[in-house]
Amino acid sequence: MQSNLTPWRSMKRALIGDRQFYKMVLAIVIPIIIQNAITNFVNLLDNIMVGQVGTEQMSGVSIANQLLFVFNLCVFGGISGAGIFSAQFQGADNQEGVRHCFRYKLWACALLLGAALAVFLMGGEFLITRFLHDEADPERVAVTLAHGMAYLRILLFGLLPFALTQVYAGTLRETGETKLPMFAGIVAVFVNLLFNWLLIFGNLGFPKLGVEGAAIATVISRYVELSIVIGYTHTHANRYRFVNGLYASLRVPKALAQDITVKGLPLLINEGLWSMGMTMLAQCYSVRGLDVVAAMNISNTISNLFSVTILSMGSATAILVGQALGSGDMEEARARAWRLVAFSIAVSVATLLVMNLIAPLIPQVYRTSDEVRGLATRLLRIWSLCMPLMAFCNSAYFTLRSGGKTMITFLFDSGYTWAIAVPLAWCLVHLTDLSVLTIYLLVQLADILKCIFGFILMKKGVWLNNMVA
Repeated sequence: MQSNLTPWRSMKRALIGDRQFYKMVLAIVIPIIIQNAITNFVNLLDNIMVGQVGTEQMSGVSIANQLLFVFNLCVFGGISGAGIFSAQFQGADNQEGVRHCFRYKLWACALLLGAALAVFLMGGEFLITRFLHDEADPERVAVTLAHGMAYLRILLFGLLPFALTQVYAGTLRETGETKLPMFAGIVAVFVNLLFNWLLIFGNLGFPKLGVEGAAIATVISRYVELSIVIGYTHTHANRYRFVNGLYASLRVPKALAQDITVKGLPLLINEGLWSMGMTMLAQCYSVRGLDVVAAMNISNTISNLFSVTILSMGSATAILVGQALGSGDMEEARARAWRLVAFSIAVSVATLLVMNLIAPLIPQVYRTSDEVRGLATRLLRIWSLCMPLMAFCNSAYFTLRSGGKTMITFLFDSGYTWAIAVPLAWCLVHLTDLSVLTIYLLVQLADILKCIFGFILMKKGVWLNNMVA
C-alpha cells in the first residue's frame, strides 16, 4: 500500500501548492481576471449592441477587429521581450534596469504604430475584402465592407493610447502592481459602454451613428484608460519607483538593447505571425459564407469572455516564474511552473462546464437569423471542450518565455500555427466537403500535438535561466 501512495504523494506535492502559494497567485491573478473579464464582458455588450443594428454591421466590425487584433498582439510581442527582463530586474530590485526596459518598450511601440498606420491606411479595404465571400448576394458584401472600413478608420485614432497603456500597464504588473491597470481598465470599459449606448442608438440627444458610434466610444475609452494609468503612476513615484527619472533620457544602454532585441524579436515575430495565423484561420472559415463570419464573431466574443481566467493565469505564470528565476531560485521556479499548470487546467475544466450550460442562451440575444445563432452555439460547445488543451499550451508558453527561451516559444506558438493549424484548416475548407463545425473541431483537436511538445520542453527544464544575474 505504501509503495502505491508514495508516487501519488510525490505528484501531489509537485502539482499542488500550499495555502501561501495560492494566496500569492490569487493576489496577482484576480485583479488581472477582473480587468480582463469586465473588458470582455463589455466587449460582449458592445458586440450585442452592434448586432442589434444588423448582421452586416456586426460582421464588418468583426472583420475590422480581427485585423486590429494583429496590431494589438504585435504590441504585446514588441514589449514582451523587455517585459521578461523587467520582471527579472524587479526580482533583483534593480530599478534602473526596469526604467531601461520601459524606454525600450516606448521605442518598440513607436515603430509598430508607424507600420500599422501605413498598412491600414493603404491596404485596409483590400484586407477586409479577403473575408467577404457571398457571390449570391454582392449587395450584402458591399454593405459589410462599407461598415468595416468606417469602423477601421476611426479606430486608427485609438492605436496610440492603446500602445502607451500597454507599456505602462505591463511594467506595473512586472513590478507587482496589478490593481492600478485593473482599475483603469474597469473605468475605461464602462466609459466605452456608456458612449456605445449614447452614440450607437442616439440616446439622450446624441447623434445616432451606428457602427461609427461604436468606434468613437472605443477611442474615447482608450484615452480615459491611458490618462488614469499615467496620472496615478507619476503622482505616486514613491510607490512606483521606476518612474523616478523615467524621462530624464530615452536612451537604452546598447548592450541591454541588444540583449532585449535578441530575446524579444522572436516574441514580436511570434505574436505577429500567431495573430496573422488566427486571422488566416478566420479567413479560411469565412470561405463558407457570411453566416459563418457572423457565427464565428458571436462565438469568439463569448469564448473570449470565458477564457480570461486561463489567459490571466498565463500573465501570473510570467510574473511569478520570472521573479523566481531573477532571484536565482531555480527549484522554486520549477515548482511554481508545474503548480501553475495544474491550477490553470483545473480552472479550465470548471469553466468549460459552465460554458456548456449557457452556450445556447447568449446567442439568442443577437438580432440575426436562427441559422447563425444555432451555428454559434455549436461552435461555442466545441471550443469549450478544448479548453484544457488551451490551458496547458498557454501555461507552457509563458513558462518557456519567462526564462528567455524566445526562439523555442516562437516555434512552439506561431511555428505550430503556420505549420499545422493553418494548412490543416485550408486543406479541409478547400479540398473537402466537411461542415465548418467538423473542420473547426479537427483544427482545435490538433492542439494535442502542441501539448505534447510543450510537456517535453517543460520537463527538460530548458527554460530555467537567470538573465539578469
